Amino acid sequence: MTERVCATGIRRYRSRSEAEQLVRDFESSGFTRQQFCARNHVAGKTFNRYMQRYAGRSEENRAEQQLVAVEVVDSVALRAEVIVVLARGRRVEVGRGFDVKTLQQVVAALEG
Repeated sequence: MTERVCATGIRRYRSRSEAEQLVRDFESSGFTRQQFCARNHVAGKTFNRYMQRYAGRSEENRAEQQLVAVEVVDSVALRAEVIVVLARGRRVEVGRGFDVKTLQQVVAALEG
C-alpha cells in the first residue's frame, strides 16, 4: 500500500492485487462489511468499489462447484459425534455411522 500526504490528510493507494486480496479475505472472514472495514482501515465506499470490481472472480469459482444433497434431521434426536464449524458460522453436525465421503463433499461445497 502506498501512502501520500495531501491537503485533507493521508491517502492510501492499494494495488489491484492488494484490493483483490482484501475481497478474498473478507469473503472468508465471517465479518460484516462494516466490521471488516474497521479492522482493516478501509473506507466503506472504497471497499464497496473493490467488491464490485473483484468479487465476481469468486463467483466464477462458485459456478464450478457441485451441490450435494443433505438430509435435515431433528437436531434434538441426533447426538453429534463430530461438529464442524466453517467460515461465516456454518456448522455441520454428524452422528454415528456417517459416510465420510459425503461429509467431505458437504464441507468442500460449503467452504467454496
